[in-house]
Amino acid sequence: MKPIVKAFFDEQTNTVSYLVREPDGTACALIDSVLDFDHAAGRTDTRSADKMIAWVKAEGLRVEWILESHVHADHLSAAPYLQEHLGGKIGIGANITLVQDTFGKVFNEGTEFQRDGSQFDALFREGDSFHIGQLRGDVLHTPGHTPACLTYVIGDAAFVGDTLFMPDFGTARCDFPGGSSEALFQSIQKILTLPDETRIFVGHDYKAPGRDDYAWETTVGEQKALNIHIGQGRPIEDFVAMRDARDATLPMPRLILPSLQVNMRAGQMPDADTDGNVYLKVPINKL
Repeated sequence: MKPIVKAFFDEQTNTVSYLVREPDGTACALIDSVLDFDHAAGRTDTRSADKMIAWVKAEGLRVEWILESHVHADHLSAAPYLQEHLGGKIGIGANITLVQDTFGKVFNEGTEFQRDGSQFDALFREGDSFHIGQLRGDVLHTPGHTPACLTYVIGDAAFVGDTLFMPDFGTARCDFPGGSSEALFQSIQKILTLPDETRIFVGHDYKAPGRDDYAWETTVGEQKALNIHIGQGRPIEDFVAMRDARDATLPMPRLILPSLQVNMRAGQMPDADTDGNVYLKVPINKL
């Protein structure tokens, strides 16, 4: 079955969010939403999420799932806001518990912060499936960028999060805590066993050198033939050496500290302090 896919691109964070709907019904899912955040001012905004809400309502759709491909380090999730306005269950990979344990310590969250994934409505594992109306989704565990990364295969479409980018840009970094270039290579091989005509929808685009327009849709066949990091059957040894060397040169994402604190809570802000205000922490020399 071929789902209908609508992309929403946030140029501030280079994030692509997706609305995936069944072709002959009204059920849909939202994937990797964005809560706008002005880091300098410490202010949130819902304009990106509101675009998704407006589209859902204009099309008369019913949201069944709000899915996260992983705990994002470059933007805040709008999942709770979308759920409040549209309903649906929030899902993520079961290895969110590893991420929560790691960053619960980084941010010194204490025992009140639950590290069991209970902030989410569903925790998916390899081989799990779900439905969007009559449309079936299957879950691939694709770690490497983070230990909790998932690829959602919905009909003829695969939503790979940050595992793969467009062929001319390559693959995701692996230098965050719990990341692994070896694991990423194996995860990509899993994705590339899907039929060549499978549509791949990536989580970000940064316009590779020589390309003037943003892009986010490719295919398994194109990735196998053209991806500059893993195409043409590149061996794991070459990939790991390239990926590790490249990662050593990359700066941390601009929004990594607020993003991790919020996203490991399923998009919820930390509890308010004694003065009734919400604060985000900046750990010094911890990352």
